[in-house]
Amino acid sequence: MQTPLFWQNLPPQFFQTWLQTLNQKIYPKLSQHGHWQQWQQLLQQLPNIKPSQIKVADTITIGQAQDLRLQELEQLMILLQALCPWRKGPYDLFGINIDTEWRSDWKWQRVLPFIQPLKQRWVLDIGCGNGYYGWRMLEQGADLVVGIDTVLAYGVQFLVMQHYLQDSRFSFLPCRSQNISPLALFDTVFSMGVLYHQRSPFDHLLELKAYLKPKGELVLETLVIDGELGRILVPDNRYAKMRNVWFIPSVPTLEQWLKRCGYRKIRCVDINQTSIREQRCTDWMQFESLVNFLDQTNLNFTIEGYPAPKRAILIAEN
Repeated sequence: MQTPLFWQNLPPQFFQTWLQTLNQKIYPKLSQHGHWQQWQQLLQQLPNIKPSQIKVADTITIGQAQDLRLQELEQLMILLQALCPWRKGPYDLFGINIDTEWRSDWKWQRVLPFIQPLKQRWVLDIGCGNGYYGWRMLEQGADLVVGIDTVLAYGVQFLVMQHYLQDSRFSFLPCRSQNISPLALFDTVFSMGVLYHQRSPFDHLLELKAYLKPKGELVLETLVIDGELGRILVPDNRYAKMRNVWFIPSVPTLEQWLKRCGYRKIRCVDINQTSIREQRCTDWMQFESLVNFLDQTNLNFTIEGYPAPKRAILIAEN
């Protein structure tokens, strides 16, 4: 399996500059990744079979157990487990239930009622993980989905699903969004779980804006704290054991950031404290998860004493 399968479906007439960067700069670096050869072999060992069913819903279901011989099913289980941890999902692949760390379907249920219908839209998902939300966007009728994520292992998980779904509307770019020049081609841009990892949140918000068509829609999901305009948490060293959390604003502060960046029609549509049922350890993600990041005597606080993770969804127009 050749690396350009990540992005082979990008329409060249629109993304020529991206394709040049991806082929000339990103592609050569992939082979330097310590696990890349192993992952290529894994992808080549996937059973080549047309699934008897495909259902994109809260659980993305591909095939049934009876589609495969027992030996093939056992082999597939080994291959999928070799790609642990699985963080976004859930998936069901030929009867193998991949119970991911996040119940990503819960977040999607909170997002979907408030966004512009995705039918016939071009969508960009920055920080897309293994592509779970991208498949849900296609379910809603998007014409094109481009996912960007720096974690190559998530890209390999995406390729596992693409091996069976064979959907030419979805491309995955294994790089930082800063590695490619913004193109104002997208009707909807998603940034979910990304902003608080940015040392410069304003630069990130301006970058998202540069991807949007005029009157395009931003869907922003990020950590927030309670409080009035101007309140911002700047964690000392770690937040919920994460080193790369830089700024957690209050909702009014975040709305002001968006306004300063030139967004219009800004509104917060959901605030939700993350529960240990939504983010948890499973057989498919056996490292520490949310319960290990919280104060065991009071789950409303992190282990460092900060307010426990609370997430807001904001919608804005370019």
